[in-house]
Amino acid sequence: MTSHDLRSELASLTTEAFRPELAGIDQLPTLDLARLMNGEDAGVPAAVAAQLPRIAAAIDAIAERMARGGRLIYAGAGTAGRLGVLDASECPPTFNADPGQVVGLIAGGAEAMVTSVEGAEDSPELARADLDSLKTASADTVVGISASGRTPYAIGAVEHARALGALTVGLACNEGSALAAAADHGIEVVVGPELLTGSTRLKSGTAQKLVLNMLSTITMIRLGKTYGNLMVDVRASNDKLRARSHRIVALATGAADEDIEKALTETGGEVKNAILAILADVDATTAARLLEETDGHLRAALAEAGAGA
Repeated sequence: MTSHDLRSELASLTTEAFRPELAGIDQLPTLDLARLMNGEDAGVPAAVAAQLPRIAAAIDAIAERMARGGRLIYAGAGTAGRLGVLDASECPPTFNADPGQVVGLIAGGAEAMVTSVEGAEDSPELARADLDSLKTASADTVVGISASGRTPYAIGAVEHARALGALTVGLACNEGSALAAAADHGIEVVVGPELLTGSTRLKSGTAQKLVLNMLSTITMIRLGKTYGNLMVDVRASNDKLRARSHRIVALATGAADEDIEKALTETGGEVKNAILAILADVDATTAARLLEETDGHLRAALAEAGAGA
């Protein structure tokens, strides 16, 4: 593609559109600028809401694959890639997910998290190599993320993953995007032109963050990583999380502090096991067995133990 063709393509994208009515914003008082930006952001949830049926369908498909041992792999460049890495990195502490269960790939690798890596986003070959390094397989899901919906790295990742038999999702912020068209599940959250022309870390980035939150969080709920709205698979890796673990067991069981501490000690700090031990009145070994037999679903384990759910 020539530079002229690329300029023409970008000019046609909603995310790149110039808004002449905002040409003088650098002369506005700071409070007016803050109000203007806040008003722009207020429209993002509605744009996400318009895509909820597509998002839900993608989540159900992702959860089905992950229940069979598949991974959730995000692939993007620049801001989109950083958001994928961020969402993936939050899954181990929040859901006690294995670090390899949700993976974020960014064009250019770890260096690109903090600095621009020239040309990386333009390389579908790099995306293929990154997926091959993970031994991407048919049980996996690959989510390509690109505000423009035209980023070669994201499209290359989705196309290669689909050829490998993996489930694919394309998350973009323009209608009729090549990325959504290349994927099994296309999600196009159209938030409109940005406050700063082409700065897709703004509304587009916010929209992508909201959708990625849904993809990972609701998938983990479907996989039994929560009990109601409690993070019963939280990994207690610091004092704050140890205190949160105690509080979660208390909220789920209503047990006395000493009983909670005893259950957490006997189950090695596993919140879900401690809740089951208390509510079903079973020992730590039995709690672990019941959870293993029910694939980690606490409600199912409680029912199996005759304790209700």
